[in-house]
Amino acid sequence: MPDRVGMDKIVSLCKRRGFVFPSSEIYGGLASCWDYGPMGVELKRNVKDAWWKAIVQERDDVVGLDTAIMMHPRVWVASGHVDGFTDPLVDCKSCHLRWRADELERQICPKCGGEVTEPRLFNLMFRTFMGPVEEEASTVYLRPETAQGIFVNFENVVTTSRKKLPIGIAQIGKSFRNEITTGNFIFRTREFEQFELEYFVRPGADEQWLDYWVQERFNWYVKLGIRKENLRLRQHGKDELAHYAKDCYDIDYLFPMGWSELEGIANRGDFDLTQHAKASGKELTYYDAEANEKYVPYVIEPSGGVDRSVLAFLLDAYDEEEIEGEKRTVLHLNPALAPIKVAILPLSRNEKLTPLAKDVNKRLCSSFVTDYDDSQSIGRRYRRQDEIGTPFCVTVDFQSLEDERVTIRDRDSLAQIRVPVEELACILDAKLRGEAFNASALWATRQK
Repeated sequence: MPDRVGMDKIVSLCKRRGFVFPSSEIYGGLASCWDYGPMGVELKRNVKDAWWKAIVQERDDVVGLDTAIMMHPRVWVASGHVDGFTDPLVDCKSCHLRWRADELERQICPKCGGEVTEPRLFNLMFRTFMGPVEEEASTVYLRPETAQGIFVNFENVVTTSRKKLPIGIAQIGKSFRNEITTGNFIFRTREFEQFELEYFVRPGADEQWLDYWVQERFNWYVKLGIRKENLRLRQHGKDELAHYAKDCYDIDYLFPMGWSELEGIANRGDFDLTQHAKASGKELTYYDAEANEKYVPYVIEPSGGVDRSVLAFLLDAYDEEEIEGEKRTVLHLNPALAPIKVAILPLSRNEKLTPLAKDVNKRLCSSFVTDYDDSQSIGRRYRRQDEIGTPFCVTVDFQSLEDERVTIRDRDSLAQIRVPVEELACILDAKLRGEAFNASALWATRQK
């Protein structure tokens, strides 16, 4: 396993195998914009599904939400984004490139070494107009985060879900930030996707729940295959806390460019509900029937980047091995994240093999995301599947026509076993879930 995978190898793999393409590439591309290809869209969907399963489906204290990208402009005034969502911007007086002042080690241009201007604040929100007239009254913003849509729906969700505190509201969605500097592939882009949880708790219980969610979110990445040595927890210093935060931890990942934030878990206190209550004139409190009192809940917020998570999972899964004198590039992705779960590979395009191979694919495709591939040699096809992280390949050969058995090849161990076609789906299901297949149990089930 390489100590550090270079970003250039991941970018090359993503383009070559259909994970990520430059957006609008035939027109020269658009800076900081990327399109997810056939493999990438499956991987990204699996990352989101894994998060949703862990945060919403497997818990009885969290519900989901999907709010609009465009919201009433007063939302962003109340939240502080209109006045405070800014970065310090400087211009190079020579080459005219723009940079974030707080990212410059010295007050010179990193590109040409020229003198830069004094910093000025630059608002990161994308601004547009709703309706046919472009005037101040019709100004709206593309949301820079999904959290505010949750806060303004707090009362609606509590009323309709009929749940007691603590209660979480989860959302996955697109956000937009007009970043001054972008780069490092899909790590920092102007259009990105977030998964955010706002977990509402009783004041006084917030520190306990912050600790809980820090560990819960750290363990989620480890469970899905990120090595612990490539993750760290970093508590924010008092001087770097956001204006709304009582406390905050980052889960950092060791990216090729160094340690950078993967997800943040913040104790937002009662800032957001209090601000929106003041600005809207609506009471955003919670009535605790057991204590017979009303209060404004505190909020613990785990907020992660979907795109950054995809990148981290790719980097951590990437490996180069030498097998019998040949280099093998493989993605050791957790089966839950792998874009393709099972590849069906007839030994050749011989017309005698095709019907059985197609039948095997038909049996499996309703239960798993499959790929049927009969192009080029079987060795080349194995290598293609290794590069996209497919956990298992099923080979149909001429012996299969006689004994109705096929060969399962394991991506990681390269071990091969021969199994009956009738039992193939059950065996693969057990393997993908990391369980040992119990043939006697299957037989007993069939007899009932």
